[in-house]
Amino acid sequence: MAIILPNEDEAKRLLDFNQKFPVDILDRTLASVNMCIGELPQRQYLQKVLDELKQHPHSWTVVEAILELSTYDHSKYFALQILEYVIQTRWKVLPPQQRQGIKDFTVGQIIKISSDTELSEKQRTFLNKMNIILVQILKKEWPKNWPTFISDICRSCRTNQSLCQNNLIILKLLSEDVFEFSLGQMTQGKIKHLKDSMCNEFSEVYAICQHIMETSQNPQLICTTLNTLLRFLSWIPLGYIFETNLINTMIYKFLNVPLFRNSTLKCLTEISGIKATQYEGQFIELFTSTLANLKQILPLSINIKEAYGNGTNDEQYFIQNLSLFLHTFLSEHGDVLEGKVDLHTPLLEALHYLVLISEVEETEIFKICLEYWNTLAADLYRESPLATASPILGLPTHQTPRRQLYQSVLSKVRYIMISRMAKPEEVLVVENEHGEVVREFMKDTDAINMYKSMRETLVYLTHLDYTDIERIMTEKLQNQVNGSEWSWKNLNTLCWAIGSISGAMHEEGEKRFLVAVIKDLLGLCEVKRGKDNKAIIASNIMYIVGQYPRFLRAHWKFLKTVVNKLFEFMHETHDGVQDMACDTFIKIAQKCRPHFIQVQSAEVMPFIETILNDLSSIICDLQPQQVQTFYEAVGYMISAQSDKVVMERLVEKLMSLPNSSWDTILNEASKNPDILKDSENLKTLYSILKTNARACKSIGHDFIVQLRRNYLEMLNLYSTLGDNILSCVATRGELVLKEPIIKTMRAIKKEILKLISKWIERSRDPNTVCDNFIPPLMNAVLGDYQRSVPAAREPEVLNSFAVIINRLENHIMAHIPLIFTASFQCTLNMINKDFEEFPEHRVNFYLLLQAITRHTFEAYFHIPPDEFSLVINSIIWGIKHTMRNVSDTALDILQTFLENVQTQAADNAKQGFYQTFYISLLQHVFSVLTDSSHAAELNKQAKILAYMFRIVENGKVTVPLYDPNNVSNPNVDNRSYLLEFIGGLLKQAYPHLLDSQIRIIVKGLFDLNEDTNAFREHLRDFLVQIKEYCGEDVSDLFLNERETELAKAEEEKRNRQMAVPGILNPHELPDKQDNRDYYAM
Repeated sequence: MAIILPNEDEAKRLLDFNQKFPVDILDRTLASVNMCIGELPQRQYLQKVLDELKQHPHSWTVVEAILELSTYDHSKYFALQILEYVIQTRWKVLPPQQRQGIKDFTVGQIIKISSDTELSEKQRTFLNKMNIILVQILKKEWPKNWPTFISDICRSCRTNQSLCQNNLIILKLLSEDVFEFSLGQMTQGKIKHLKDSMCNEFSEVYAICQHIMETSQNPQLICTTLNTLLRFLSWIPLGYIFETNLINTMIYKFLNVPLFRNSTLKCLTEISGIKATQYEGQFIELFTSTLANLKQILPLSINIKEAYGNGTNDEQYFIQNLSLFLHTFLSEHGDVLEGKVDLHTPLLEALHYLVLISEVEETEIFKICLEYWNTLAADLYRESPLATASPILGLPTHQTPRRQLYQSVLSKVRYIMISRMAKPEEVLVVENEHGEVVREFMKDTDAINMYKSMRETLVYLTHLDYTDIERIMTEKLQNQVNGSEWSWKNLNTLCWAIGSISGAMHEEGEKRFLVAVIKDLLGLCEVKRGKDNKAIIASNIMYIVGQYPRFLRAHWKFLKTVVNKLFEFMHETHDGVQDMACDTFIKIAQKCRPHFIQVQSAEVMPFIETILNDLSSIICDLQPQQVQTFYEAVGYMISAQSDKVVMERLVEKLMSLPNSSWDTILNEASKNPDILKDSENLKTLYSILKTNARACKSIGHDFIVQLRRNYLEMLNLYSTLGDNILSCVATRGELVLKEPIIKTMRAIKKEILKLISKWIERSRDPNTVCDNFIPPLMNAVLGDYQRSVPAAREPEVLNSFAVIINRLENHIMAHIPLIFTASFQCTLNMINKDFEEFPEHRVNFYLLLQAITRHTFEAYFHIPPDEFSLVINSIIWGIKHTMRNVSDTALDILQTFLENVQTQAADNAKQGFYQTFYISLLQHVFSVLTDSSHAAELNKQAKILAYMFRIVENGKVTVPLYDPNNVSNPNVDNRSYLLEFIGGLLKQAYPHLLDSQIRIIVKGLFDLNEDTNAFREHLRDFLVQIKEYCGEDVSDLFLNERETELAKAEEEKRNRQMAVPGILNPHELPDKQDNRDYYAM
C-alpha cells in the first residue's frame, strides 16, 4: 500500500490537543520517517513534529487512542515511548487523578494481554514494553502511594497461569531495577527504601514461587519462576534459601530435567556465591547433592571437549554454566571441603570436571576456568612462598598438605596451560586464518589480556613445582624435535609458555633448562625446510631469549651469540622477522646494557665498538622505522657508559651515518635553497630527525653532544621551512597545505620540536638549558607560530613548550610572558569559535596552560588584567568543552589554579581574585555539573566545588562576594549569602524542585565539603532529582533520611572543630564556654 506523505498542515494537527487526535496522520508520519519517504527537508520537519509531540505536556492523553485505533505497530511503540517519557520526567507534576488514570490504564493493558496465552505470545514485544512502563511507575509510587502492590500482584497470580507468568517477569524487572541498575537512576535514600520494602514484603512472593515449583505442571511457568528467583537470590533474607526446602527442590526436582537444568544451575551458582559461614552444613549438602546428580548427567569418564563440540546450544550452555558453578563454589567454599577428609573425593571430582572443561575450545568458558586456576595457584603459593623445590640439588619438592591435595590436578592444569598458551604482545609473526605465516599489524587486545592471565597462572604453577613444569616442557619440546607433535600451533604455544615463566625458576635451573631449549630450537631451525617454518622458529627463539635477560646477563658468550643471531634475522626479509628482531634487540639492550660497554673475558674491546664498527652492514636491509628502533637500542647501551669522554665519542660514532647525510643536504641547501623543496631530500631529513629523536630518548641528557652539533642548523631549517610554507600559502592559498611536500615540511618542523623538547625533558641542567637553548628556540619558533596562518600553525609548538615548562619549572619564569604573548591570544582565536576546529591545538593549548599554572603560576600576576581575564575565560571555555581530554585538563587546571591562588598569591591579589571571579566560576562549574554530556567528570567537578565551598566556610575569602547595593542585608557573611544565592540559582534553573529539596541540596554543599566522597554522592543525588519533575509530594522518606544524615554530618564536623582550639570563632562557641574555660582547654 502506498504511503501518502503528510503535508505541514496535517503534521501540525498532531500537536493540537483541542480536537480528536488524528491517529491516521501519526501512522503516515511515522511510516514516512521510518521508510525515508519524501525529500530530506520534509522528513526532517516531520521528525521535529514527532519530537515535539513526544515531549508535549499533554501527549500522554492521546496514548490510549493511539493504542486502540492505530494499525501501524511503530505508532503503538511510539505511544509507549510517550508514556515512558512522561513517567520518567513529569510524573509528579501530573494531578493525582491523571497519575491514577495512567496507572490503571497500564495495569489494565497488561492484564488484558497477559491473561490470554495466545495473545501474550503474539504481542510479546508490546507486553514487555508495558511491563517496563509499569516498573517505572512502581519506582515512583511504590510503596508510599501503592502500598498494596506486592499483595495485589501475588493475589492475581493465583487466578491465571499466563497472568502469573507475566507477573513474575514484572517482579524480576523490579528486582533488577532496584538492586542492579538503580545507581544514578534514583537517590541513595530512595534505593535503600525500595530495597528494604522488597525484603520486608518478600514472604508473599516466595510463597507464590514455592507453590509453582511444588505443584505446577506448566514448563514455561516453572522456567520463568526459576529465572525470577535467580534475580532474587542475591538479596533476599538468607532464611528463605537455607531454612526451607528450596535448594533440595532445585537439585532433586529440576537439575536432571534438560528443560530446567540451565536455569537451576544458575540459581545454585548464585547461592554458592553467598558468604554465610553459619550455613556451612547446607553448603556442603548443596555441593555433594549437585555433584551426585551431575555424575548422572555427565559421567566422570566423559570427554567434555568432544561433548561440547557435538552438543546442542542448550548442552553447550550447560557446560558453561557448570564451569561457573564449580568456579564459584570452590572459590567461596573450597576451604570447607579441604578441611574435611571425607570431602576430598568430591572435591577432586569437581576439580576433574573443571580440568575437562578447561580443554573445551571456547574462549569464554576457558576464561572462567582460568580465573579459578589463577586464584587457586596464587593462594597455594602465598600460603607458603618458600616451600618450593630445589631441583639443582636433586632434592624433592617440599609440599604442604594443601599442595599435596591438589598436586595431581595442578599437573594436568600445567599441561593445559602450556598447550593453550595465548600469544604474547611481543610476537609479530603469526599464522593467519588461511594457514599463512604473516606479520601481525593489529594488536589483539583480548589475546594480550588472556596471555597476561595465563602467564601469571603459569608462574604460580611453576613456583609450586619446578620439576613438573620443566618435565612437561622438555617432553613437549622433544616431541617437536622428533616430529611426533610438530605443528606451528604446538611449537608456538610451547615457546610462549617457556618465555612466560622467566624468573620463576632458580637461576641455575633456569640456565640448564634454557640452554637445552635454545639448543633444540636452533637445531630445529637447521633441520626444518621452508621460509615459513624458519620464520616461525626464528620468531619463537627471539621471543624466548628476549624474555630471559637474567640468564643473558650472567652468560656473556650466550648473550653475544643471541645478539649476532638477531643481526642475522635483521637481514631476513620474511614479513615480521625484521620487526621482531629489532624489538627483541631493544629489549635485550635495555636489560643488559652494561655488558655491551665493558670489555668481556676473551674480548679485545667492548661489544658496542663492534656494533658501531659494523653499523652500516647491520642495518643495510632495515626499513627506516626499524633503523630508528635499532638506534634507540644502541642508545640504551651507550647510556650505561659513565666516562663522559668515552660517552661523547660513542654518541658521535653512533650518529656519524645520519650526520653525514644531514651535512650533505644542508651544505647543498646553503648553495641552492631549492634543495629543501625536493621531496626525497625532505623525506631523508625527516628520517634523520626521527632517528635522532629515538637515540635521544634512550641516551638522555648526554645526547647534548649531538644536539649541540646540529642545534642552530635545525632551528635555521625550521625557520626556512616555515618561510617556504608561508610563501606557498600566500601565493596559492591554504589548499596548498594539503599537498604532500608541504605536509612533509610540516612533519620536519614537528619532528624538530619533538626532538628538542624530548632532550630538554631528559636534561639534568636547567640553567644551561635556559641560558643556551631556550632563547634561540623561542626566536625561531614563536615568531613563526605567530606569523603563520591558523591552518599552518604547528600544534606541536604548544605541546613542546608545555613539556619544556614542566621540566624547567620556575627556571623558565622569565620567558613565560613572551611565550604567553606569542601563543595565547592567536591560539585562543582559533579555538573559541566552536568545539570542533583545530582539535590538536585545543588539546595542546590546555596542556600549555596547565604547565604554566602548575609551575610558573606567579607569571599570571605580571600580565595585564585583560589578559588575566582571558586566562580565566579560557579555563571556563575548556571545562565546557565537548572533547573529554580537553574538559578533563581544564578541570585540573581550575583545581590547581584555585589552590595556587590560596597558597601563592599575595592577600590583596587573592581577595581581588575572589571578589571578581569566584561567583562566576561557581556558576560555570554548576552549569557543567548539570550538563549530562559531562557526567563522567563528576569526581573532578565535586572536588572543585567542595574546595570552593570549603574556603568560604573556613574564612579564607574575607571580601564580600556580593555587591552590597544588590542585597537586602549589606553586612551578610559570605556563607549565608552563598546559601541564599545558590538556592535562588537552583530555583530559577529547576522550578520543579521544591523549597525543601533545595534547602537540603544547598545545606549539604556546606556540611559535606570536607568529605569529598560524601560531597560527590550528595551531588549525584542532586543530579538524579533534577532529571525528573517533582510535584507536591515533597515528603518522600528518603528526603527525611537525607536531612538526618546532613544534621549528623554537621554535628560531627562541629565536634571536630571544637576539639581544636582556635578553629571556631569565639562567638561561635557555646555560651557556657567562656574565655577562661576556652584557654584552659
